[in-house]
This record gives sequence, C-alpha cells and structure tokens, in this order.
Amino acid sequence: MQQGDGSQKAPMAELWVNPDLRPASNALAHAGIGLADVEDAQARLARFAPLLVRLFPEVGGAEGLIESQLIPVSTRHAEELLGIHDTHIRQAWGRLLVKADHDLPVAGSIKARGGIYEVLAYTERLALQHGLIQAGGDYATLADAPARRVFEQHTVSVGSTGNLGMSIGIMAAALGFKATVHMSAEARQWKKDKLRSHGVEVIEHAGDYAAAVQTGRAAAASDARAHFVDDERSLTLFLGYSVAALRLRDQLQAQGMAVDARHPLFVYLPCGVGGAPAGIAFGLKQVFGDAVHCWFLEPTAAACFLTRMRHPDRPGISVYDVGMDNVTEADGLAVPVASELAYAQMRHLIAGVATTADATLFADLAALHDTLGLQVEPSAASALSGPRMLLSDPAGAAYLRAQVPSDDLARSTHIVWSTGGRFVPAQEFQGFLARGRAAGPARA
Repeated sequence: MQQGDGSQKAPMAELWVNPDLRPASNALAHAGIGLADVEDAQARLARFAPLLVRLFPEVGGAEGLIESQLIPVSTRHAEELLGIHDTHIRQAWGRLLVKADHDLPVAGSIKARGGIYEVLAYTERLALQHGLIQAGGDYATLADAPARRVFEQHTVSVGSTGNLGMSIGIMAAALGFKATVHMSAEARQWKKDKLRSHGVEVIEHAGDYAAAVQTGRAAAASDARAHFVDDERSLTLFLGYSVAALRLRDQLQAQGMAVDARHPLFVYLPCGVGGAPAGIAFGLKQVFGDAVHCWFLEPTAAACFLTRMRHPDRPGISVYDVGMDNVTEADGLAVPVASELAYAQMRHLIAGVATTADATLFADLAALHDTLGLQVEPSAASALSGPRMLLSDPAGAAYLRAQVPSDDLARSTHIVWSTGGRFVPAQEFQGFLARGRAAGPARA
C-alpha cells in the first residue's frame, strides 16, 4: 500500500449525502445482530462493574460505570461555535449538546467503551473456562492473585493510532495480561509513554494504521494464547461501542429531551476506521429508528469511510487510491482503509459523511476550550463541522428538505460527539490552542 508524502493537494471540505440511505427497519432487518445483542453487552459491563471499581477507583462514584456527560450548550454559545451569524444559517434549527467522551475515565476517549468491553468479554471467557467465576458470582475476585496467575499466561494485543491502544492496553495490563500495542506512525509520543507507564509493551511501526494492524494480527495468529483486538473486524468491539446508545437514551430522558418523528436527533461522530462511530450509530438506530440522523466526520486528507461509501463495489479501497495522502494532525482519524464490518452495517444507515480541513479542527478545538472550557484533541473537534455544514451547505439543505419538515427541525437536538482529549499533556494542548486561536473562527 503506497503512503502519501504530504505533497498532494488535499481535497476541499465537503458534505456528502448517502444516496443509499434506507428506512431503519429495512436496513436493520439484514444486520445479523439486534437490540438484544446491544443489551447483552450492557449487561456484561454491569457484571464487571465491581471489578472496574476495584481496579480503577475513579469510577467508584459511578458504581463502575464508564460513561461521559451530555453537556447542554446555551443558544449563545451554540451560535458562536457554529458561526450562525457568519453563515447562511437562518432557519430555526434546535439545540446543541456535547457528548463528552473526550473525558471518559480510565482511557480518556470514545474507545474506552468498546476497547474495555472486548478485554472484559475475553476475560470472562477465560475466567469461566478456568473456573475462576460462576454465573452470578462476584467478578471483583478477578483482581485476586489466582485470576492474575491465569491471565498473565495470555497476551492481549491491538493495532492502533493511539486511543484504542490506550483502552486495550490499560485495561489488559490492569488485569494482569501481557499487553501489546502496535502503534502506527501517526501515534503521538505521549500516548506511547502513557501506555509504557502502565506496563504495556509498545511496538512502534514506521507504516500507517493499516500496516500496524496487519502486523499485530499476524503476530497474534501464531500464538494460541494471544487475543488480538481487531478494530477492522471485531463484532465484540462493535457491540461494546453500541452500548453508548442505551446510555445516551437514558441521558436524554433525564434531561427531558424527546426523540421521535417530531423531535429529530442529529448525531455527529468523528470517524477513523469506522468501528466506534458505526457501533454507536448502529445502537442509536436500534433505539430511535428513523428519528436519528447519524453523520460521520473525517479529515479531508484521510476520508477512508467516505471513500468506501462512494465505491460500494470496491472493498478494501484506500484513500491513496483516490488521491488523498492520509496526512492529518487528527492522528486518531489517520486511517487509509475503512472497516468492512463497519461499512456493511452503515451503508444503508448513516445520513452521510462530512470532511473537514486540519485548520478547521484546530480552530474548533480552541473554540470548544474558550467557549465551554473543554479540552479535546484535534480529532474530537471535527464533530463541530457536522452541524455547521449540514445547516449551511446546499447538500445539507437538500437533505433537510427531504427528511425533516422545518417545524420539526426547530425542535431538533444536535449532538457533537467529542472523542478524545482527557490525557493530552498540558504543554501539547497549549500548542493546539495557540494554533487554533491563530487560525481564527472556523467556517463551513
């Protein structure tokens, strides 16, 4: 696979509407998994809650629940963040909220749910095989010495640009597994350093994300006691991500926010290989059906999911194949090839994909900090481009005319999903801020 050298001219930001969108009932009928599988994943996480409290005291106040806040944004701040007065946005469009996965405990990113869930599912399987737990037993005992003696004989590994590696590595090491993370060239040094501080083996690769995953997958295949967490292919990981939809449903209800045909929900999810946003979007469609409109956000230079959606007859197509160079400061989104699992589930479910330039990512990162006090990574800031482009781009206007009556749009809820940032070192974040403030306000 040929990597780019940064010399190509990056494509312009755009909003692409999915021409293959189908009613949720139709698309989900062919998914092969359903709401019961999402609920089963949530139940497994509940069984492990006492163990998580024991291993990570910071989740004790939430009784072992690894979840983020749903933050309402005032009308004034929403208008500032979206540039309402500087664009063609004139119609009433509803309210804005931030799903603050950038501040998830333990791993500090959207990958925490899915990554931790897959490690726990593997842990449960081993524990049952070795008689360490019984149905209905106390999973907190899996932190005791007998369990650790079993787990230390096994390896959990993953290929990552950073955030998935953080969730897998930290969780696996805490349980006593040998933890190995294959890091691609895009991964930031502080993420490697943090993993190593937890006792995780970090193997650095000169190639891109796809190459790191391929190498990690091959290494695990030769070891009968190794479990490779495959972000491109893992249904377990996918279902772990999907649990977020059930949590969001409860948070919306707690804040008195209805989601139905007359009160549409728009969700904007940053997308790398596609597993996390696809899992969440799948869960949301199971819960809310056609009342939810899911949009993925990608860098202009690394839009692998958009590339796959545009070429349904070309599995494995790379951003390099269509002139993109995969060079972006959004390290968590620097992925050349989309997950085929995620694509298959999303082809008829997502509303579309928006792409955004790196300069916009930094401008929005600074705006989120200066307006709401949030510390997010550049990747996470991409979500803000979603509502801005939907509400101002001609393609977005056409989508809204076809899908959402104007009266219903005025009652809509828009959620930007901030995906990482909790553990960014202060000095590095200050550099992000300076770059974003110098860029000025973001524009659609």
